Amino acid sequence: MNDYIIYILVMAGVTYLIRMLPLTLVRGKIESTFVKSFIFYVPYAVLSAMTIPAIFYSTSSLASAIAGLVVAIVLAFIGKSLLTVAISACASVFIIELITKFV
Repeated sequence: MNDYIIYILVMAGVTYLIRMLPLTLVRGKIESTFVKSFIFYVPYAVLSAMTIPAIFYSTSSLASAIAGLVVAIVLAFIGKSLLTVAISACASVFIIELITKFV
């Protein structure tokens, strides 16, 4: 039980340091376009790195995973809402899974 408390405290400390250090180390406005673009794109890169592998391992076949990913990318690219993209991708995976199950 004491180990879990130590683990939680270490995780809380690391999370706090990650959020606190940039605020204390960077006093002025950031002028570098490289640093600005890096800070801007990091959340998208991290989200993609966590989401893309989950897409391919969450279905029973690679074909349905690819179909759902393609549908999501196309609908997002043309500007559909997040709800529309998510429901359409799930529906395409469901349909492909049904087709592959009966064929």
